[in-house]
Amino acid sequence: MLGAGVFAVFAPAAAAAGSGLLFALVIAGFIAYCNAASSAQLAAVHPASGGTYLYGRERLGHWWGFTAGWGFVVGKTASCAAMALTFAAYAAPGFEKPVAALAVAVLAAVNYIGITRTAALTRVLLVVVLVVLVGFTVLTYPATAGGGTHAWLPRGPLGVLQASGLLFFAFAGYARIATLGEEVRDPARTIPRAILLALACTAVVYAVVGLSLLLVLGPHQLATSTAPLADALVAAGHAPWTPAVRFGAAAASLGALLALIAGVGRTGLAMAREGDLPRQLAAVHPRFQVPHHAELTLAVVVIALVLSADLRGVIGFSSFGVLVYYAIANASAFTQPRAERRWPKALNVAGLAGCLLLAATLPVTSVLVGLGVLALGLLGRLFSRASSG
Repeated sequence: MLGAGVFAVFAPAAAAAGSGLLFALVIAGFIAYCNAASSAQLAAVHPASGGTYLYGRERLGHWWGFTAGWGFVVGKTASCAAMALTFAAYAAPGFEKPVAALAVAVLAAVNYIGITRTAALTRVLLVVVLVVLVGFTVLTYPATAGGGTHAWLPRGPLGVLQASGLLFFAFAGYARIATLGEEVRDPARTIPRAILLALACTAVVYAVVGLSLLLVLGPHQLATSTAPLADALVAAGHAPWTPAVRFGAAAASLGALLALIAGVGRTGLAMAREGDLPRQLAAVHPRFQVPHHAELTLAVVVIALVLSADLRGVIGFSSFGVLVYYAIANASAFTQPRAERRWPKALNVAGLAGCLLLAATLPVTSVLVGLGVLALGLLGRLFSRASSG
């Protein structure tokens, strides 16, 4: 979760919500908590690769599982492109597309050699990001005393909801913990604890960084910034430290992209095992024990996207796909009997309603493209089943 989102998403969210940014963050965080509770509760009972694709199949039926898996794969494929483009924008301004494509190729190779090295590299990147964010907060803190949120709601309550949907893009990483159910020790205990602990820590970091940005830059300047943390350092009188923020943003993007490739590849593995994607994608490398065909295919698709995509556009589309995924996770958790429950059903209802509301209030283009891609996936599965039957 502590990836490129914290460096990229606050500007478009401020453009939608203005001074309501922090309220939008609270809404996004609450819905993320509901989703995390549902995911953790389901993962404890179904500790296998696939996440909500598996949960939806087991609890709601195959079509619901496919919809969740397809929403995750297409949404997170867009996220991979967003992470790669964010990395390149900070690391190599002016050469974004070729550098983004190279980053995807290198990290796909890292994933190819196994989850142990993936986890180790992710830990290193996380430490770098946390150090940079703590340094940013300390440096900008004196400037927040003279700042202010300057009441401004450019789109009213609808804008706040739209910003919540965009901010959800930065929270959505905990789904990838649930997709690794076959690769951790004691998954029934480890996965629920990991999801909720990660979400709590991330929410605190986002709240602190978001408040600093809003107070130092104000909602107008934040809304138009292409590098909010760097601009905030300049406004606070600490321009010499902006290279450190660029380095942190690049590291964060690499960490998020690394985890995304692992999570999408394993959801693709689970779907291919059931015939919902080409069965060739279910192949597992005999030595490294990773779904190498799925991850190589993903890398090719993402490289194609980064050579033609727009960063802000893919954020909205990614949020739509992931919100659909979590809506089905909440519906699946709602069906669990009392013996399997760790949280009340009210959280599942709130999460389901929240996901559908945020998905519907995203930018119109993101909603229309998202619905179109989901429809194509469903029609493709229908045609495939009819042909094989």
